[in-house]
Amino acid sequence: MKIRLGEKLAYIHRHWDELQTFLRDGRVEIDSNNVENLIRPIALTRKNALFAGHDEGGRSWARIASLIATAKINGIEPFAYLKATLKAVAAGHPQAKIDDLLPWNFEPTS
Repeated sequence: MKIRLGEKLAYIHRHWDELQTFLRDGRVEIDSNNVENLIRPIALTRKNALFAGHDEGGRSWARIASLIATAKINGIEPFAYLKATLKAVAAGHPQAKIDDLLPWNFEPTS
C-alpha cells in the first residue's frame, strides 16, 4: 500500500505544473470529461476499424471515420466536408497547406 501511495505522490510531483494549468488559464476545465465524451466515439470507431479484414483497409476507414466524427464535433455536415476536401485534393491543393483542409478550418459554400 505504501509503495502505491508513493508512486501516486511521485506522479503528482513530476506533473505538478501540468496539473495546475486550469488555475493559470481560466479557459481550461478542471476535468476533461466533456472532451473525453466527444472523442470516445472517434477512438472506438478507429479501434473497430482494425477488424476491417485487411490492415490497410482498416487504417483507411479509421482515417475517414476520424474525419467524419471531427466534422460532426465542429458542427459541419460530414458529406459536404468530405466532398469539398476530396475535390480540393483532386484539384491540386498544396500539401504544405494541408491544415487548411482540416474540419475546424472548413467553410461551407452555399
